[in-house]
Amino acid sequence: CSLSLDGPVGSWSENVLEYFLRNHQISSEDGAEIRWYHAANHKAQVAEALGSAAHMIEADVIVPGDGSAHGLPIMAHPPETHSDNTLQEWLMEVMKSNKGIKLDFKSLAAVEASMSLLEKVNGHLQRPVWLNADILPGPNGSGKVVAAKPFIDTVTSFFPDVTFSLGWTTGWHPEKVNEGYSWTMVKEMEYICSGLHQPVTFPVRAALVRQSCSQLLWLLKKSHRYSLTIWTGKDDNYSTEDLLYIRDNFNKRQVFYDILEPQNCEFKQAIGIKVHL
Repeated sequence: CSLSLDGPVGSWSENVLEYFLRNHQISSEDGAEIRWYHAANHKAQVAEALGSAAHMIEADVIVPGDGSAHGLPIMAHPPETHSDNTLQEWLMEVMKSNKGIKLDFKSLAAVEASMSLLEKVNGHLQRPVWLNADILPGPNGSGKVVAAKPFIDTVTSFFPDVTFSLGWTTGWHPEKVNEGYSWTMVKEMEYICSGLHQPVTFPVRAALVRQSCSQLLWLLKKSHRYSLTIWTGKDDNYSTEDLLYIRDNFNKRQVFYDILEPQNCEFKQAIGIKVHL
């Protein structure tokens, strides 16, 4: 079924493919056409991202110090606790472009203050906005989850019309067999998301997807609002063949690929999509 029900034109819940098609930046409803700039946290990285061919800019938001909710949200990925960039400064720069944004929250502490800042620029961000948190423990996950209900409730209280990116904490170990996403994991996620009306993308780790195809296909079939965003850890061992397997088994309108080099180039070339470096 069509993904056009996701959100009205120019809204934060507008389907990414429809937005970039409308702006003549991609040529088809294919998630593999969307280019990403990952971890655009510091000012130099933001400048590079804005000058790049990326469609979507991903960045990480934390509150420095003791993690209390009173600090100013800054752009950094733990274990970093300092940055030359605040969320406010980041938004002022990104607003000058037409790129979509994905903000990744590692704790609840930064969420409410960040929503207040987003509210101030709401009218200037007529584009897809994805808000991400890992809300459930996943395969080999040891990181702390962000409590699902308060995260979803806080975001929704400010922005009922936004795209959620809701994931699992994961780990990957080169020396052992890595289990994929279990039925329990995907059913728990579906239980949480079935009550939402916003589009939801599920970030899933490339090295764990092939062994979880049945579970993830089941999850995507539960709603036209759902999609996957394939991501990779920098030391993960997976192959371009794994990505092509995903490509062959899932609806190409429902899978995005935020992956690192050299696999990104190899994958795009294998499926005939021009690579912009």
